[in-house]
Amino acid sequence: MRLRVINPNTTAAMTATIEASAIAAAAPGTIIEAVTPAMGPASIEGHYDEALAVPGVLTEVARGVADEVDGFVLACFGDPGMDAARELAQGRPVIGIAQAAMHLAVLAARGFAVVTTLSRTAGRAWDLARAYGFADRCREVLACEVPVLAVDSAEDMVAGLAREALTHEGVEAIVLGCAGMAEMASRVSAETGAPVIDGVGAAVGLVEAMVRNGVGACSRGEYAAPLPKRYIGLLEPFTVS
Repeated sequence: MRLRVINPNTTAAMTATIEASAIAAAAPGTIIEAVTPAMGPASIEGHYDEALAVPGVLTEVARGVADEVDGFVLACFGDPGMDAARELAQGRPVIGIAQAAMHLAVLAARGFAVVTTLSRTAGRAWDLARAYGFADRCREVLACEVPVLAVDSAEDMVAGLAREALTHEGVEAIVLGCAGMAEMASRVSAETGAPVIDGVGAAVGLVEAMVRNGVGACSRGEYAAPLPKRYIGLLEPFTVS
C-alpha cells in the first residue's frame, strides 16, 4: 500500500516532521510518500493562506493519481481543499488530519478539546467540528499563540494548555490542532494521563483501514470528477478537458 501524505504548506522541514510521524504510525508494508507542494504559503495561519494552499494540494493529488497511490492524507489541521481533492482522487480515500483526529477523539472519550497554534485559527477548528458532526463533543479550543513554524519548540506550552483543557467540563481527550505538533502526542499524553490524538497518525490509520477493507471513497454525485471547464490566467494548468 502506498499513501501520499501532502503537507499543504511549502516548508520542507515541516514535511520532514510530518513524514516521520506518518511512518511511525503506518502499518508494516505501508509505504509513506510525504510531499511538499511547489506553490503555496510557507505556513497556513488563516483563511487567506488556506485558500492559496489549495492549488498546490490539488497538484499533488493529481500527481498521486497518476502515480497510482492508494490514498491521501492532507496534513494541515484546516483540511484545506479536502472536498476538491476527493473530486480528483478517482475513488481513493482522502482524509484530512482534523477530520481523522476528531473521529478518533470521540472513540476515545465523550468530549475533547483542541489545542492549536494561533487564536485566529480557532474559529476554523470550531467550524470543522460542526461540519464533521462533533459540535456537541468538542468542548473547547485553546491556542498557544505560537506561529506554526515555531510550534515544534513549544511542547511545554502545548502540554500546559492540554492540562488546562482537561480541567474544563466534559474534556476527556486532547486533539493536537497542527501537523507540526504530531511528534508531541505520546509525550503530552504521558504527562497529562489523557488520550492525546495526533491527526497525522490518525489519518494514516484511517486511510489504511479504508484501503485494507476495500472501502473506496465515493466518486459519484458531489464527489464525481470535476466537469470539463476552461480555467484562465494563473489557473490555466487546472483546466479540465
